[in-house]
Amino acid sequence: MTAATAARKTGTLTLRTPEGVIFSLPLAGPVSRFLALAIDLACILTASEILDQVFGAVKNTAMGQAFLAIVYFVLSIGYGITLEWFWRGQTLGKRVLGLRVMDEHALSLEFSQIVVRNLLRFIDALPLFYLVGGASCFFTRYSQRLGDLAANTIVVRDAKAAQPDLNQLRGGRYNSMLEYHHLAARLRQRVSPQAATVAVEAILRRDQLEPRARVELFGELAEYFRSVVDFPPEAVEQLSDEQYVRNAAEILFSTRQPRA
Repeated sequence: MTAATAARKTGTLTLRTPEGVIFSLPLAGPVSRFLALAIDLACILTASEILDQVFGAVKNTAMGQAFLAIVYFVLSIGYGITLEWFWRGQTLGKRVLGLRVMDEHALSLEFSQIVVRNLLRFIDALPLFYLVGGASCFFTRYSQRLGDLAANTIVVRDAKAAQPDLNQLRGGRYNSMLEYHHLAARLRQRVSPQAATVAVEAILRRDQLEPRARVELFGELAEYFRSVVDFPPEAVEQLSDEQYVRNAAEILFSTRQPRA
């Protein structure tokens, strides 16, 4: 889903979809990002110490030192790339601090973006203690280090979305998708709080949208949810795009367990 930014240096990124739905993302500041980085560096250093013990017999040779240097480089870069890809924008440090990497326009985070922002981490770390990256976070509108600027990413505080009125989400219809326990659980696991918030805002503001914009918005949202989890045809074939989004939103926010 495309979105146009409308934010200032206020700690919040405001996004407006072409259909007129507006939502905000709380940006992570330099302090919380540095604390998350400290946790990540501790993990990398611990792994490095283990490698030192494993390859202790060869590290005193020139070839052994070169090999370990390559291993340490791959470890430090691969740590961030691997975790941010499989944990959808989080490393261990970011998960502990409640932070998440996102595309700066709220699009799906691409693997290439994760690679770029992590490869440029060495420049952000110059001359020491991440001074370049810290200065960049301080002076840029969206608190981005150089790696974020190059990859078009931001780091947000991964706040839980507020619990909406489920009666407004249901629209008075039975939700057949809730009966598929494992697929409903997978949807809750894979959909980010930001995407869930957009869906809820669209449902609550649907009557404020022009008919064509309403159809296009719910079409995009339904296509997104379908791409995340594929429900059986018998559960969704009779649903309009808007009802599909309603059902998905109810799954995301409902604590009720369907009967077996």
